[in-house]
Amino acid sequence: MADSLFELLLSEQQESTSSPQDASSLLIPDSASTHYLSHLSTLSPSTLSSSEPQSLSQASQSLLLSLQALSTRSHRAIISSHDHLSTLRSSLPSLASEAILLHDAIPALDSAAIRFSHSYTTKEATHSLLDRRKKAMLLARNVDRLSDMLDLPSLLSTVISSSSNTTPNITGPSSSSQQPLGGPSSGTSGYSSALDLYLHIKRLHTQYPRSELVTSLLSEAEAAMQRMTANLITGLKAPGLKLAGAMRMIGWLRRVAPDLESDGSGGSSSSSSSSSSSSYSVVGNGGGGLGALFLACRLANLRSMLEALEPLRDLAEQESARKQGCGGGGGGGTAAKTSASADGAGAWSAGQHTERYLKRYIEIFREQSFAILSMYRSIFPSASINNDDNPPITKPSGATKSTAADPDPDPDPDPLLPLPSPVCTVPLHLVGMLTDVLRRHLPNVQDRASRESLLTQVLYCAGSLGRLGADFGLVLATLTLDRDAEADGQGSDRDLTDWAGVMRKHRALAGRLDQLANR
Repeated sequence: MADSLFELLLSEQQESTSSPQDASSLLIPDSASTHYLSHLSTLSPSTLSSSEPQSLSQASQSLLLSLQALSTRSHRAIISSHDHLSTLRSSLPSLASEAILLHDAIPALDSAAIRFSHSYTTKEATHSLLDRRKKAMLLARNVDRLSDMLDLPSLLSTVISSSSNTTPNITGPSSSSQQPLGGPSSGTSGYSSALDLYLHIKRLHTQYPRSELVTSLLSEAEAAMQRMTANLITGLKAPGLKLAGAMRMIGWLRRVAPDLESDGSGGSSSSSSSSSSSSYSVVGNGGGGLGALFLACRLANLRSMLEALEPLRDLAEQESARKQGCGGGGGGGTAAKTSASADGAGAWSAGQHTERYLKRYIEIFREQSFAILSMYRSIFPSASINNDDNPPITKPSGATKSTAADPDPDPDPDPLLPLPSPVCTVPLHLVGMLTDVLRRHLPNVQDRASRESLLTQVLYCAGSLGRLGADFGLVLATLTLDRDAEADGQGSDRDLTDWAGVMRKHRALAGRLDQLANR
């Protein structure tokens, strides 16, 4: 039925149009028209004439409203789609031509890629650009490690600087006013960390000896360690140095400069305070160069402390000058000189300033000399061994080979060798310092009680050093205490009388102390 209606409509359309082709182009059967014609065939004539036109009008109106709403909502997208659709006709041919060009270029690209791969990936191929790229990539991967390595010298310098500020913490209560907020342990951990950093840099140089970067890091680290060595030597000269601090400093110096411990000449070259100079080096004696360095630093500290008594020494020198001016008349007998001395004693106050100076001098000397020798024996216990039982091995300082390896040894060895340990000469030097001061200033003290008090103080000093094997009590008996009385032959008798009285009192007091200790 739908086909008949469609043919009927087609014949009417052909009659109304001038060209049959136009009518066929307008009426093309499709599913929608076929469905609608089938629907019309089911309607009655009355329905077709009455309700169907209204339904079509309503449907047309509904479609119009839908189109208007759609155009309102999506007119921009519709316009844009239209514009793109208009350029699609020209874009498609251009795309096709470009695709053809790409297809033609693929063989050339493939051959170039194969040639590049063959040039830069084979083991035999070497290229400067490829090497630079490899180095750049290696640098980019290890930039953090290199940054950490470059920070090592500055970190080492910072640790040493901070530790040098805390070094006074290990020198005892006398430097407590200089202690920073970091506490006593900061200097110890700081120098230990600095030594660990230095050893790490040396390990890097051992692993990469040809690296210029590592070599420059090692040179900067060695300069920092030289500053650390100077700081440690300065710390050994600090006043109030205790045994624990001295042992730590010597331990650090052993790690920083191990050659000082084995070579006796190292200590002399490291410290300008050492007055000994010899063409031979002592190897194997107790302490070695470090022992000599320690003694030189502590002696320098003792001298600085004694030089702090310069105001009292000036007053004592003035008393000596006034005594010489009052009792220095030429000629005359003994009685005249004794009277002149008595008058001069009243003019120069009988040596009161000299007594104060000597008391303070002997007190500092006793404390520091005992501290020097006791700390040396504690730090270098091998130095206390008798040199006759364990003679040190000696060699010239400029020699580079051992004597045993020499096929023609020296038939006439030096009779002065082997040299003794440095600590063997220190007591003699200390006693010489004390005796020189006593010879110069003790004659100014005219009061017998004051003289006996000073001599007793000297005996206590000799006894304290005697505990370390350096008793010099008998040496004081040979002092010429009064140079003016010695000119008349009375100086030695007076010295012996004073010395004998002081020794008797000292022994009596020692006996009482022993009795009290044995009860």
